Formats: sequence, structure tokens, C-alpha cells
Amino acid sequence: MNPNRIVSIEQLRALLPKTAPDALGVEIVSIDAESILLRMPMSDRARQPLGLLHGGISMVLAETAASLHACWDVDLSRSVPVGIEINGSHLRSASEGHILAKGKVVRRSSKLAVHNVEITHEESDRLLCVARVTNFYKAVS
Repeated sequence: MNPNRIVSIEQLRALLPKTAPDALGVEIVSIDAESILLRMPMSDRARQPLGLLHGGISMVLAETAASLHACWDVDLSRSVPVGIEINGSHLRSASEGHILAKGKVVRRSSKLAVHNVEITHEESDRLLCVARVTNFYKAVS
């Protein structure tokens, strides 16, 4: 088995320390070949000045979900996913509880991975944001 190929949730979790998602308390709940689920507690680190979830944090969650999932079953010693496009529509906000980010593959090829990501409020199950993220598999030199 290639130790550089990401095939377990533990390997993905090992990528998080000392990163922006780590500082926000993001955890990887589950992953399989088609999707990933992240969970983040709502905290002061994630608020905008009026106390609501900052829209940029929703984009951090979307980028994190898509980029981590783009690592799935990839040999990171050969190529790494890098975000090249993101867009999101903020539909609602939250001020407490937990935020979930569920990323699903739209299309994956040898060069690109495209994901749809839904950001929801865990306790109310309300949809907060929908995003699309494209990652490019950059060769490691």
C-alpha cells in the first residue's frame, strides 16, 4: 500500500493540524468516494461583526470540504489538489450551534475535481449556503 495515497479518514485528519480549518474547530465526520461531511462549532472565530456566521467562513468550509475530498484516493507525492474556482450563494445565517458542510462530487477527472457543497445549520437543518468548488490536480515537482 502506498503511504502517500489518501485512503482513510485518519490520513485526512492528519492534514488538518496548524491550518485555518483547525483554528476554526473543523472536524471531518465522514468520507467516502462520493462525499465528505465536515462539522464546525459556531464560535466567535466564525462570526461577522453582527454576530452571525461570516460568509467568508462558509467559503472556507466549502473549500475545505472540496479540497480534502479531492485528496481522496490520490497519491499526494505525485499531485495535489489546488482550488482554482469557488462560488457560493448565502441563503440564511446562523449565530449558534454547529455548522455542517457536505461536499459531493459533480465530476472528477485526472486534472480536475468539481464539488457541490451544502452548508447547513445542524440543529435546525436549515440550508445556509450552496457553493461549487473546482480543484486542479497540480503535479508535484
